[in-house]
Amino acid sequence: MSLTLQELHQKKDEAIKQVQLRGKTKDLMVCCGTGCVAGGAFKLKDALDKEVAEKGLGDQVRVVATGCNGFCGQGPLAVVLPDETFYGWLKPENASTLIEDHIVKGTPVKKFMFVSPETKQPIPLLSDIPFFHKQMPVVLRNKGLIDPEKIDDYFARDGYQGMGLALTSLTPEQVIDSITRSGLRGRGGAGFPTGIKWKICRAEKKTPKYLIGNCDEGDPGAYMDRSLLESDPHSLVEGMTIAAYAIGATQGYVYVRTEYPLARQRLQKAIDDARACGLLGENILSTGFAFDLEIREGSGAFVCGEETSLIHSIEGASPEPTQRPPFPAQSGLWGCPTIINNVETLANVPQIITQGAEWFAGIGTASSKGTKIFSLVGKINNTGLIEIPMGITLRDVIYEIGGGIPDKKQFKAVQTGGPSGGCIPSKFIDLPIDYESLKEVGSMMGSGGMIVMDEDTCMVDVSKFFIQFTNDESCGKCSACREGSEALLEVLTRISDGEGREGDVEFLEELGEAIKDASMCGLGQTLPNPVLSTIKYFKDEYVAHIADKNCPAKVCKPLIKYYIDPDKCPGCTLCLKACPGGAVKGSNKHVHVIDQDVCTKCGECLEVCPPKVGAIVKLSGKEALYLQSLSAPVPVKEWKARRTEEKRTGVQNQ
Repeated sequence: MSLTLQELHQKKDEAIKQVQLRGKTKDLMVCCGTGCVAGGAFKLKDALDKEVAEKGLGDQVRVVATGCNGFCGQGPLAVVLPDETFYGWLKPENASTLIEDHIVKGTPVKKFMFVSPETKQPIPLLSDIPFFHKQMPVVLRNKGLIDPEKIDDYFARDGYQGMGLALTSLTPEQVIDSITRSGLRGRGGAGFPTGIKWKICRAEKKTPKYLIGNCDEGDPGAYMDRSLLESDPHSLVEGMTIAAYAIGATQGYVYVRTEYPLARQRLQKAIDDARACGLLGENILSTGFAFDLEIREGSGAFVCGEETSLIHSIEGASPEPTQRPPFPAQSGLWGCPTIINNVETLANVPQIITQGAEWFAGIGTASSKGTKIFSLVGKINNTGLIEIPMGITLRDVIYEIGGGIPDKKQFKAVQTGGPSGGCIPSKFIDLPIDYESLKEVGSMMGSGGMIVMDEDTCMVDVSKFFIQFTNDESCGKCSACREGSEALLEVLTRISDGEGREGDVEFLEELGEAIKDASMCGLGQTLPNPVLSTIKYFKDEYVAHIADKNCPAKVCKPLIKYYIDPDKCPGCTLCLKACPGGAVKGSNKHVHVIDQDVCTKCGECLEVCPPKVGAIVKLSGKEALYLQSLSAPVPVKEWKARRTEEKRTGVQNQ
């Protein structure tokens, strides 16, 4: 079956009527993205369905499994529409109360609402929660509002209207021109202008041409593309169909990590439903244009984020990069012209076609147009998936959307761009988030990971973590990346182990620059960024590790020791019972001590010691306190008497 444009419009009108008919009912939009599912969202939905059925409310209430709502730190969560009431941290056992109070009695349940950290009062409406205030959903405009597995829900939100306009009213050249004028740049990393990329491929004479949607996000802490596929898979299908029409491709592939089962499931359902409606396949919208999509699974190799490696993976070859030029737009999949775009890039396309290039170009900065999705994680109060206009500042993201740093600790740095990016220090808190600004301070946009760090973060340890990751993920094809990452990791490990030597910092800088210059692909060329950026902004921490054998953040295990402050120890035995290695010595009402030869530095004692007691002390480097001299447990009363006498006589225990 192939729909005509008129029939596509009718589909939209019919879907909107169904939504309007539901206007007298309540929709319980349950977030069923991967994060919430891991917390029990499917069980929550089942419990809500059961309550609705048992109370005979089937005609008044609809329970909908949506994709990611965005406010992941509050999941599992649900939003009641049209009331727009937000409920977080829900459990299946809460279903009865929620249905009885909110639906039957019409009384919103305050105890399930988000509580303002400032006023300590519940905030009923989603739109009043600060997390959502400065966001601008364009790509994520449907998140939490539709059932991602129902194409009619997508139709009701102007779904496939952009494709209808492009295929029936615009030439491929006009589509490319619109994308070019919009200023859309690749959202997968380097930010290359999308329209220029498409134009190069369109000009190639060789056929067939291929289109690949890249969902191989491998950055630690990043889940933007996964959430997009889980929330609104039809936006990708529509965007890829428009892109294929523009470049002249007839076959497309979506490269999805095998670790994303829910995303693959929902995308496959969207592909099947679009094909059943004649929106994929032969003679789409009776225009004579043919295009189809297929999912290809990746095994989770970080290097497959690089275009030529991804192509080789689809071809069944080893995922290693090849020298460019020629670029994939000229010679890619099976030697044919191929466009590879990040899925976020492609999901922008329908909105640009329907709203206009000028509309999109009016968002953002002079050189960075539109919005960008980030996964906001780390030492931040409000973790989640956010979409912000280009040009918004780090301050707005961290303190307005993110709600600041937990426990009122100091913001230290933020890592953007994943392992390929850099650490941006707190002095750049008012930096605008765009391609050029991030690059100027030694980082990059990347695919959209944003990891926030507080005062307790060791920058040497952070650098080592990312180099360990990229060292593991290097394909090993070129020696600069293969051997260089090994050498970087070896030196960083020595430094964090307290065995750093004079000249190590200079060596890291010199080697990092050499790796950037000599590596074949983007993975190697950006691999040293975490090292170089942390040395640039936090060199004093490297010096402290090397010269003073001190980890200022008290993170690097070989450089720290745990002690018990005898003046504060009440002899409660909590740390004694929690210590897995038997390093804590003592008994009830005796000041405890830690045997340094046995201690594994796991930190369990610090975790269980009540904050109001605060007897566990973590030391590093040359720090020294009188408490280090106590080698055996003594009764609490005896210790207090000894300390009283010392104070009376003016003698201090050193």
